[in-house]
Amino acid sequence: METFHTIINRRSIRKYKFKKIEDEKINLLLKAAMYAPSAMNLQPWHFIVINSESVLNEIVKSIPHAEMIKQSGNAILVCGDSSLEKNESWLIQNCSAAVQNILLTAYDMQLGSCWIAVHGMPDVVNNVVRQFSLPSNIIPIALIAFGYPEEEVKTEERFRLDKIHYNKW
Repeated sequence: METFHTIINRRSIRKYKFKKIEDEKINLLLKAAMYAPSAMNLQPWHFIVINSESVLNEIVKSIPHAEMIKQSGNAILVCGDSSLEKNESWLIQNCSAAVQNILLTAYDMQLGSCWIAVHGMPDVVNNVVRQFSLPSNIIPIALIAFGYPEEEVKTEERFRLDKIHYNKW
């Protein structure tokens, strides 16, 4: 039930203690990401670890809704490789599974994290592609801020029977 506890209690954290994360913890986050399921096991993801204060400050120019990134001190940009996975919908799903694994693992390590949308906003995608000099086959999907939390966000009830349907609508 540890996994269930993590799923129920993990929340997006937007306030952090500005403190670098140890390399061992970053490697565990990346390892968790790479164990996510992917269509046909193509594993079409790439990760850019960001821990430079100047790069973190520049991200906000590329992704205006990522302001919390400056305080976190740490981020991972999750990208998909369209040369490995030609179906963009599957690419997004595969990378999203990797993102979820990072978020859950961060919680298990007493780190806070926040999923920041990138894909689906053409201007943001173009900004990120330019900022990180991404090759044409690499599609930015999401940015994850993570760090030592400076806040605690309480869990609210989300289980709703009106969202459940059996066998047909």
